[in-house]
Amino acid sequence: MGKKYHLFEVYGIELEYMLVNHDLSVAPIVDKLMMLKEGEITSDVDNGNIAWSNELVAHVIELKTNGPTAQLNDLGQEFHKNILEINRLLQPLGTKLLGTAANPLMNPTTDTVLWKHTYSEVYNLYNAIFNCTGHGWSNVQSTHLNLPFYNDEEFEKLHAAIRLVLPLIPGLCASSPILEGNITGFADTRLEYYKNNQKKIPHLTAKVIPEPIFNKDDYYKSIFNPIKKAIKPYDIDNILEHHFLNSRGAIARFDRNAIEIRLVDIQECPKADIAICVLIIEVLKALVNNNFESLEKQKLANTDALYAI
Repeated sequence: MGKKYHLFEVYGIELEYMLVNHDLSVAPIVDKLMMLKEGEITSDVDNGNIAWSNELVAHVIELKTNGPTAQLNDLGQEFHKNILEINRLLQPLGTKLLGTAANPLMNPTTDTVLWKHTYSEVYNLYNAIFNCTGHGWSNVQSTHLNLPFYNDEEFEKLHAAIRLVLPLIPGLCASSPILEGNITGFADTRLEYYKNNQKKIPHLTAKVIPEPIFNKDDYYKSIFNPIKKAIKPYDIDNILEHHFLNSRGAIARFDRNAIEIRLVDIQECPKADIAICVLIIEVLKALVNNNFESLEKQKLANTDALYAI
């Protein structure tokens, strides 16, 4: 574990993008992009303030703050510079990055190719368990917002506030209304698939809104330990790690003392993504400061009621 930070002292933001050809067909060539950038196939690229990394599927790349940052004002421009660089590298291949949370034309049954390099044993096991050739796995680009906590007291405040905000996020930033050329009836189709993509082992996602748990010990007892037990029959070699298996809409990362919000559909430009993150942060600050309700009242929020929103 690295340095611990207090509430709202720093942030981590991750943006996922799909590589597509000019006709929007999927381009599973993130490894070629890494080769163009680094001269070798690698899982991670250190590009100054922004880092790049591969994902489960070979057509998705993640851009993220290169470590915790307190500076959000220019972050949209930093991401934009990296997007322009990637598009320049991809141009000779007839490929570019696609914004928004879902490719509106992708057929995941025929278009999904898993990452075949570093950590491929993890991705292959996920595929063996859940069959990752579906929209819920290979066509779900999102923005992740990481918020630090220093100790159990700060975790309690932050987790209580995040639970209240989560149901509001899809209404703010849904960007996935079309799949396979058809209007789905959902503004946030990504989330509809996200809710069900691990239904084979329901405890991994549960009801998306995390349970009302407000300290590390209880989190392990109620979430992580049941996850470990549920996955054991499928993961006899202990390849999968509980922090990553937890797929709720906000997940506690006690390995780095942060909570990661995962319900934000990615937008068409990074300035919009950062603006959404800043709005979420400011609302969370108000909740943590008890501007609307006391902490004790926030903690009483019922998971089923929040899910129903």
